[in-house]
Amino acid sequence: MYPVELTTPMAQDLTNFGFQSLSTAEDVDNALSKTPGTTLLVVNSVCGCAAANARPGAKMAAQNDKAPDNMVTVFAGVDNAATAKAREHLLPYPPSSPAIALFKDGKLVHFLERHHIEGRSAEIIAQNLKMAFDRYC
Repeated sequence: MYPVELTTPMAQDLTNFGFQSLSTAEDVDNALSKTPGTTLLVVNSVCGCAAANARPGAKMAAQNDKAPDNMVTVFAGVDNAATAKAREHLLPYPPSSPAIALFKDGKLVHFLERHHIEGRSAEIIAQNLKMAFDRYC
């Protein structure tokens, strides 16, 4: 578990933008499998690629004309039960953080794993997500 002093600003980077923080397994199930429409999930992380690329890319993409109905986040290494439940919804993909997933009517339709995020700019990540939003939202 990471110190709250370290992770709070990183979590607030998304929640201040409108992402709902999910902290329990029940919250995750309700958001990902029981909520109609589209839901963007960001598996937040303390790693540098989350700060430099994943979080800014997700926020840029959310400003697209077509955007998800809901935006949620779990924090790997902090919200352990919520992250574990989110990763169940991301199967068959292996655990990855950071990661960004788009769900439509409870079904995973688009997924960016860490290796899709590392080494790519926030703008490239945002473009990838915008294409998914244009298709599914």
